Amino acid sequence: MALVTGAAKGLGLAIATRLREEGARVLMTDVDPAGQAKAEAIGAIFAIQDVSSEESWIDLKARVEKTFGSLHILVNNAGIEGRSGAPRDPEGTSLADWNAIFAVNTAGTFLACKYMIRLIGSSGGGSIVNLSSVAALVPTPFLTAYGASKAAVCQFTTSVALHCARSGTRIRCNSVHPGQVRTPMLSTLFNTMAAEQGLPVEQLIDGFVAANIPLGSLQDPVDIANIVLFLASDESRYITGQAIACDGGYTLVA
Repeated sequence: MALVTGAAKGLGLAIATRLREEGARVLMTDVDPAGQAKAEAIGAIFAIQDVSSEESWIDLKARVEKTFGSLHILVNNAGIEGRSGAPRDPEGTSLADWNAIFAVNTAGTFLACKYMIRLIGSSGGGSIVNLSSVAALVPTPFLTAYGASKAAVCQFTTSVALHCARSGTRIRCNSVHPGQVRTPMLSTLFNTMAAEQGLPVEQLIDGFVAANIPLGSLQDPVDIANIVLFLASDESRYITGQAIACDGGYTLVA
């Protein structure tokens, strides 16, 4: 049994789809009710959830225990960059925006682990995969709160990995750090940057790729989904506490 948060679109949907293709039962959650139709299309189950709400995690754990009886894979994918058009540099970012981003990206990941570790352990063990970002590995003055929140996810992952290893739960925990992936979130970011610079968005993207991605292209969501699939499987049974970047070489030159 696998649980994927933020699964109504983008990376979450791609991850849920790959897990289903490999035979996993999948519970998808999201604040967007459009996830219901997406889940039905791939043969998964859907639940509305705000990952920043502790009550939602308490309720979801009870639902998983009652309906499925076990959980082996937890993918903490839900994340936000912040309000479109809001200042995102260190001086301009508002405390309200900072807190909102950390509530979803960091507290949401913490709450998931807090309430699901024991369930995964009682199910015989499994894998937790936390979606961080290359923004955790390089300076991001243009996305200050987002980068800091994803860095927190990376560090938290190592703490969870060591805790689970030492407590005998048979749970591994790793973080995945996507680069520039073709998702609605990235499209919004590029559109904003193009408008700010007065450039056609296609020109901005081409220039960004040429300057920053050695492999020469943006990524597809399935590239990340395949890494998550590997980390969720027994084929990665001796990997824990690792930060794994999939970025086309972006962090080599950033």
